Amino acid sequence: MALQPGTTFGPYEIQSPLGAGGMGEVYRARDTRLERTVAIKILPAHLSADAVRKQRFEREAKTISGLSHPHICVLYDVGHQDGTDYLVMECVEGETLAKRLEKGPLPLEQVLKLGAQIADALDKAHRSGVVHRDLKPGNIMLTATGAKLLDFGLAKPAISPADGATLTAALTQSTPVTREGTVVGTFQYMSPEQVEGKEVDGRSDIFSLGAVLYEMVTGQRAFEGKSQLSVASAILEKEPAPVRATKPLTPPALEHTIQKCLAKNPDERWQTACDLASELKWIAEARPLHGAVTLTPGLRVWGWLRGVWALAATLVAALFGVAYLSKTPAEVHVVRSAIPPPESGAFVFDGPVGGAFLSPDGRLLAFIARVGRVTQLWVRPLDCFLARPLAGDRRGLVCLLVP
Repeated sequence: MALQPGTTFGPYEIQSPLGAGGMGEVYRARDTRLERTVAIKILPAHLSADAVRKQRFEREAKTISGLSHPHICVLYDVGHQDGTDYLVMECVEGETLAKRLEKGPLPLEQVLKLGAQIADALDKAHRSGVVHRDLKPGNIMLTATGAKLLDFGLAKPAISPADGATLTAALTQSTPVTREGTVVGTFQYMSPEQVEGKEVDGRSDIFSLGAVLYEMVTGQRAFEGKSQLSVASAILEKEPAPVRATKPLTPPALEHTIQKCLAKNPDERWQTACDLASELKWIAEARPLHGAVTLTPGLRVWGWLRGVWALAATLVAALFGVAYLSKTPAEVHVVRSAIPPPESGAFVFDGPVGGAFLSPDGRLLAFIARVGRVTQLWVRPLDCFLARPLAGDRRGLVCLLVP
């Protein structure tokens, strides 16, 4: 039943409702002693009726009240009045991640930033011996300064074998449905060990954060189903669709990080939230400037090789150019020579073939000369003065020297 404005719980005066869920109702209230605005969560009656859970609740409340972290909602006080337990917390202004995801996936920069902040907060809690056990978008508040985690270890006590709870028993509990074919609640973000009712540690929160990161990137839940049984089966046996099947430009490193969070075996996940936070920060720092193209390792190698080849070709061309320009021109020799006719003979210059002819290689000179009544073809090497007659006539000269 909703509380009316003006209702008091100790020094806290109810002002207006902030929200409600299966694990209690949250109200904006005023701390009349310190004159500050707070949030009060009224817990379900079963937490007060169960003595063991009540004792555990009080012990964990003391532990969580000592957690000081910029991304953990501060717990100010716990109280009990007229059979009702309540928590007094920092009043955080903003919207839940669940509300934001109704608009679609988040930009990659925000995914990495918020993911690292949540992982940092989990690491702080885990080092203090506290496991969240109910990490989901509805328990993450987005504020002007970043993410804030709510309900640390209080609203969802871990299922343990000692409780006698089983998966079958859990599946018989009613859970509201707000979208056709989709069961709403904590179940979609449970780790396999939670579904099986086993003891959990910080690695269970890492699995849940992996499911949250998957939804932040893709806008879709990692594990869907039309019933709790089908969701549980997906968590235990199936792998989510690849992130890049929905968001092709997702960095491979981020997809690998999410896959490792969602490993079925806790030993195969990130072993600490600190390691996960460091990985997300590294991916954020390693990303190129906005608008740049991200190259896979194979493309980077080929791009590097093409650059080397282009540089080598340029250098070779430059070397050949320098060698060509600096080459000493071949020395030119001028040849002067007197060519007399054969002894007692005379040159013949008449007819279709007359005069002198130089061989193609420049080594021989051929000419026609008449000695007495005999006209012959003569050949003289240019490196000597002796000419010798060749057998044949002018027709032979034509065949020999005219192509």
